[in-house]
Amino acid sequence: MPHASIGIIGGSGLYKMDALKDLEEVRVETPFGSPSDALILGTLDGTQVAFLARHGRNHTLLPSELPFRANIYAMKQLGVEYLISASAVGSLKEEAKPLDMVVPDQFIDRTKNRISTFFGEGIVAHIAFGDPICKNLAVVLADAIASLNLPQVTLHRGGTYVCMEGPAFSTKAESNLYRSWGATIIGMTNLPEAKLAREAEIAYATLALVTDYDCWYPDHDSVTVEMVLGNLLRNAVNAQKVIQETVRRLSENPPPSEAHSALQYAILTQLDKVPAATKEKLGLLLQKYL
Repeated sequence: MPHASIGIIGGSGLYKMDALKDLEEVRVETPFGSPSDALILGTLDGTQVAFLARHGRNHTLLPSELPFRANIYAMKQLGVEYLISASAVGSLKEEAKPLDMVVPDQFIDRTKNRISTFFGEGIVAHIAFGDPICKNLAVVLADAIASLNLPQVTLHRGGTYVCMEGPAFSTKAESNLYRSWGATIIGMTNLPEAKLAREAEIAYATLALVTDYDCWYPDHDSVTVEMVLGNLLRNAVNAQKVIQETVRRLSENPPPSEAHSALQYAILTQLDKVPAATKEKLGLLLQKYL
């Protein structure tokens, strides 16, 4: 099995990375089925990384259809320790404008139909999730953005990402409710990823790319699909520069992460009481505690 310690999940508009060299397509099977697509292994400035198109390279998967467990488990199988998630989001605050980048530090869960844990079937674990983003990885990511001085891009360090079910966007009542909660951005994918990455002891951070304002905004009705697609494309170009710089910094100085020992005190079931089939299924996650 090939190896990469840094993983990248590309969201809407970011289906491949042009800067990746020495490409190898890897089809990974997991105990939770197939990931969204083949993982692309390659080098960014000499550092091996694993890239996955979250919705498939042709954007064929709805947010509710994403095989979140398979995606994260596949990253774990490849040896990923740091995972950067690039995601298109809507803005809930006027100061977070289209083309801006947000590195959120909190989530609110508004999903309904997602399986967001590897555990069950005879084993119980409760991860600590008060700080759902790896603080040290978020600092590396935000510092990388700041260092690039991207035109038309303002960096927002911290903020709350509302993760909704979709695929329909919010009603105005919902959008205004989320604003009253102090939330910054809204998307449909990142919270299940963050939970599963923590269970897999992978440091996780979100690069949130603002495409437009959510429907609370007075001029929202003048937003066209063409405008959003144009912002997606510009965001994708900017995101690749940010990811390249983040990977460079991570390879030079990989930070410690509390995520890397997240299961140490999380598993409540005595491991000798766990059914053999479950133990085998989760062997990759449990091996250092067995």
